[in-house]
Amino acid sequence: MFEFVPPVFYFLGAALLLPFIPQGILRGLFSLAVPVAAGWAIWTATQGVSAQTDFMGYTLTLMRVDGLSTFFGLAFSLAAFVCLIYAWHIRDTVQQVSTLLYAGAAIGAVFAGDLITLFVFWEGTAIASVFLIWARRTQGAYFTGLRYLIVQIGSGVILLAGIVLHVNSTGSIAFDSMILGSAASWTILLAFGIKAAFPFLHNWLEDSYPAATITGTVILSAFTTKLAIYALARGFAGTEELLFIGAAMAVVPSLYAVFENDLRRTLAYALNAQLGFMVVGIGIGTELAVNGAAAHAFASIFYKGLLFMGVGAVLYRTGTAKVTELGGLAKSMPWTMAFTLVGAASIAALPLFSGFTTKSLILSAAGNAHMLWVWGALLFASACAVYHSGIKIIYFTFFGEDRGLTPKEAPLNMKLAMGVTAAICLAVGILPEQFYALLPYDVDYHAYSFSHVITQLQLVVFVLLAFLLVKNTRFFPAPRATVSLDTDWLYRKVIPYLLGHIATIVERIWTRWKRDANLVISNAIQASYRTHGPQGPVARTWPTGSMVLWVAALLGITLLLTYI
Repeated sequence: MFEFVPPVFYFLGAALLLPFIPQGILRGLFSLAVPVAAGWAIWTATQGVSAQTDFMGYTLTLMRVDGLSTFFGLAFSLAAFVCLIYAWHIRDTVQQVSTLLYAGAAIGAVFAGDLITLFVFWEGTAIASVFLIWARRTQGAYFTGLRYLIVQIGSGVILLAGIVLHVNSTGSIAFDSMILGSAASWTILLAFGIKAAFPFLHNWLEDSYPAATITGTVILSAFTTKLAIYALARGFAGTEELLFIGAAMAVVPSLYAVFENDLRRTLAYALNAQLGFMVVGIGIGTELAVNGAAAHAFASIFYKGLLFMGVGAVLYRTGTAKVTELGGLAKSMPWTMAFTLVGAASIAALPLFSGFTTKSLILSAAGNAHMLWVWGALLFASACAVYHSGIKIIYFTFFGEDRGLTPKEAPLNMKLAMGVTAAICLAVGILPEQFYALLPYDVDYHAYSFSHVITQLQLVVFVLLAFLLVKNTRFFPAPRATVSLDTDWLYRKVIPYLLGHIATIVERIWTRWKRDANLVISNAIQASYRTHGPQGPVARTWPTGSMVLWVAALLGITLLLTYI
């Protein structure tokens, strides 16, 4: 059918075959071969448009290969590879198949050259990924999965509505840069914003990721939101509104991450904040800024994945990911601590780690555009990241108060996955020029300038000193065994409260109306009975008896005329 087989079909075909392959080494190796083959196909693909087919008068494009799609396609293939290593010990076919379908749908969406193809794979990621939440097989996971699915499917429905409006106004289904202003572009931006966890549209992320399985959380963190970042970069680069949205995303979730007790929820907030950096880069819209957004998306996939892996390994061995229940694990889980430390250093943007070489692209782009308020907001969010992921997770999990926990080290496959991911974080930080060569646009940027290094080191040292100074004072935001309510309090508290009161009022009105209606009907029946009943005045009058007599007579005459 096609001269070049789109990489998405590698994953879809493997997902169909996987249940027929015996569990164990053979199935594991087969799964790992899929992202390797897909990654090689992406690496060797010729730039341009291919794999086209006609559908209802429109030309669908399954492969649009350019710098942006190739970069994200390679990132997703590599992410799928390390996630499958991390999940090697899983013997749940549902999780294994959904992982392949999820990764494949994300890659299919990245290479979609038209809005209809994008929509199909957009919804594919939603349907495939929810099983990673339901695979936990608890009542809480079931309802969380339902909420997640409603939001993700809703995003797709809104996207479809935007596509219909776009086609009606332009006659084209091409997925290219859009100018924000029409109903179609606003609708499509809203759909992208839901998946990217824009402010007030973000609670599905913090709600669902901690509810997934240990391996499922790692996999979820890699694809859904980064696909949305790709879509924004493709469709809305240079949109000024994204500056305000991205700055809010970077700052507000960072504050929640500081106070959150559940480490997986902390990381979900931290992930949300890092998405804000990417959205700001897309909003700036210059080649340097879009490169920064793409580069930071790549780095975030792996350093955030590494942090989720480390916390997941701790949860796997101890049964908890709560700050108030952890501490002193450095001796019993040294490898996990070391790998998690690499992830923490990366998100803190320490020199020689990935976050430093990618985050600085966005900060420099903001500075070059003289957007000082944006630069300041991102710098504040960077300081928060140094604490909530660079210090908080490491200190309270592996050091801090010893809770008497002596778990085993993480399984071999988890350590191997963390090791590979840590190596990627270090490679991006140590070899920035080689990494920059993979970015969508040619870039002449040097991360390791004296000013950049000194500025970031000052930031890290400042946060570290502040932590040491206030750690034992009443000003320190000590972790507490509570749940932080975000804007989800609207549907967790306010909406149920209002609906409960409305239901009570409606029930009272209905009860009173039913009682009054029954009374009116009962009185009417009694009055009618008194008038027309056997003892009523109507029954005792001559006209009624006469009427009955005439009816009987007419009936008799009719019968005689009919049968004689």
